[in-house]
Amino acid sequence: MIRVLIADDEPMIRAGVRAVLSTDPDIEIVAEASDGRDAVELVRRHRPAVAVLDIRMPGTNGIEAAAEIRRAVPGTGVVMLTTFGEDDYILQALGGGAAGFLIKSGEPEELIAGVRAVADGAAYLSPKVAARVVAHLSATGAGSLAGRRSAARERVGALTARERDVLAFLGSGLSNGQIARRLHLVEGTVKAHVSSILARLGVDNRAAAAVVAHEAGITAPAQPPPGRPSGER
Repeated sequence: MIRVLIADDEPMIRAGVRAVLSTDPDIEIVAEASDGRDAVELVRRHRPAVAVLDIRMPGTNGIEAAAEIRRAVPGTGVVMLTTFGEDDYILQALGGGAAGFLIKSGEPEELIAGVRAVADGAAYLSPKVAARVVAHLSATGAGSLAGRRSAARERVGALTARERDVLAFLGSGLSNGQIARRLHLVEGTVKAHVSSILARLGVDNRAAAAVVAHEAGITAPAQPPPGRPSGER
């Protein structure tokens, strides 16, 4: 069972997220919060597998809450809910260790897939979020889109062929276990490849590596089993 906390200052959004996640029999909502401070305290109390946080909340916002959760309860993965126009916040949350990023107006299946992926130790960027992050980086003095793509491909070029295969699946939101099954490897071998990939790319976490994968254009389709989302455990 995947235990989940939801935090959003809008009751209707919380109700919607709860309704979507409750359609999955493997997901249990253990707590809800209306601001970041309460979210952190409830995570400490309930130790959920995943905390789904709105980026903008009064008082302690989602980015600050995510960073505190990662420090206080590192076993809880964080999924950020965002809207269009919050690209700067997404980049801050990425640096703070959030593992999943979803657009509030996205498909319900994406929410379930993102929660499942993060619960399984993977990173999950909705395609819309990934596209906006890449575009935003190129529009804010971080280099042109073509330049960033070229730089990302150069960074990826330093990886071994097997590491590139692993990065492609990592960028599509697959966990180590799922990647191992796709590539017919032992899960420990995939974990070692991921550690090497992070070091070679110079990034701190899987979500940041996923951004590089999207910039380089090497992500692979998740191909979930029929009737199950891509985050299948």
